[in-house]
Amino acid sequence: MRSRGASLRSHGTGAGIDYANQVFRNSDGSTRILAIWDQSDQTGTPPENFIYGSEYLDTQINEALNSKNPKELVPTDDDEGHGTFLASVAAGSEKAEEDFIGVAPYARIAMVKLKPAKQNLREFFFIPEDAIAYQENDLMAGLAYLDQIARKHYMPLVVCLGMGTNLGNHTGVTPLGSVLNALAVRNERAVVTAVGNDAAERHHFFGQAEGGGTYQNVEISVGEGVTGFVMEMWASAPQRFNVEIVSPTGERMPREYILSGGREYDFLFENTKLTVDYRISGILDGSQIVVLRFQTPTQGIWSIRVFQESEISAQFHMWLPMRELLSGEVFFARPNPDTTLTVPSTAVVPISVGAYDPRDNSIYLRSGRGYTANGIAKPDLAAPGVEILGAGFRDQFDTRSGTSIAAAVTAGAVALMLEWGIVRGNYSEISSIEIKNMLIRGASRERQRAYPDKAFGWGRLDLYQVFEDFRIR
Repeated sequence: MRSRGASLRSHGTGAGIDYANQVFRNSDGSTRILAIWDQSDQTGTPPENFIYGSEYLDTQINEALNSKNPKELVPTDDDEGHGTFLASVAAGSEKAEEDFIGVAPYARIAMVKLKPAKQNLREFFFIPEDAIAYQENDLMAGLAYLDQIARKHYMPLVVCLGMGTNLGNHTGVTPLGSVLNALAVRNERAVVTAVGNDAAERHHFFGQAEGGGTYQNVEISVGEGVTGFVMEMWASAPQRFNVEIVSPTGERMPREYILSGGREYDFLFENTKLTVDYRISGILDGSQIVVLRFQTPTQGIWSIRVFQESEISAQFHMWLPMRELLSGEVFFARPNPDTTLTVPSTAVVPISVGAYDPRDNSIYLRSGRGYTANGIAKPDLAAPGVEILGAGFRDQFDTRSGTSIAAAVTAGAVALMLEWGIVRGNYSEISSIEIKNMLIRGASRERQRAYPDKAFGWGRLDLYQVFEDFRIR
């Protein structure tokens, strides 16, 4: 059972599923889709315990498939194709004429199509009109729904999240990370997350303050026509910083530490409005976060001078929004490609997956790199994610690349492990943590590489070796 999720206040490339596609049907033409919750469709009946969206069960889908106009009975669809593609890679039926088969071709599928983010949030984060973005609360509701479906049908559950965001502390200690951890630690449950495709985007900066009243200068290049963007700076407690900002023409916003409410500043020569908001955040660690919101930023180099407020050795991270959420080119002049895992792949318990090219075993250039901001070894492993064949529109097939594809491959592999262990009774006590350990132990590793690696994690996915390890025990 799988779900194609979406992002928290951030990027997600489409959602939903083309339920009429042949790769989601049994040999008799009936559907293998157990349920669809379309949060954006208000024409049907919401799922039990939920108050919005429409739920479509397999009986309704089969009735639609046997009718002349399926969309009249079950109007949900996949507008962009990403959800359909991921579901096919993870659990698509065999199509010999296309030389295609999903990783777990007999698995039942459950899909959550998240509703788009609210307009006020899109405006606050300057999300372009054609960009796809979702909300964290809807994603959490989707996770609860999938768990409810699995309990109702007494089935193990694998959740596949091909989504992410650069907003957050990148330590895994977030509300969504806690929800994923709580789900993944339970028996018969597993969560697989993509680490994102942001490693080469120049959207992460790592800094270390020198103390003594000096500052570290962080330069951001802003291209032409950028309507605005929101970036975050994170520092672990008890460290604390304040910042001053210098515009491309030299106009300066002096540093002033304000704990709540933030401060607005108008750069007169640039016609730019900047909001700086200092907060203490984090569920467990009380990290400092500085949120900088640039409205109509002038093209050029903006400088952020970061000052240390104590003599404690101090490090900080900055992240810019993902490329899909920007209206133009924005990047750090001196970026750091590490710690570019998107949230929530930094959560501790879920299986975090990067992508590699199976043609030569090289890492996918854009695959997010570890470790987490607090030093936890992530990703856990890498899976095939370059030029992978999957289902497209109108029963056609095409190839796509990205870490969400690698997550779908891994989710299918985990489904096979749960089938072998729980459904067939070979390992009834298997858990998500044990599954992750089994995948790590069976991963393919190169002698010249030290593990865990910031790109490959503990190695490349090798399901055959996982089962081979069990055979020789």
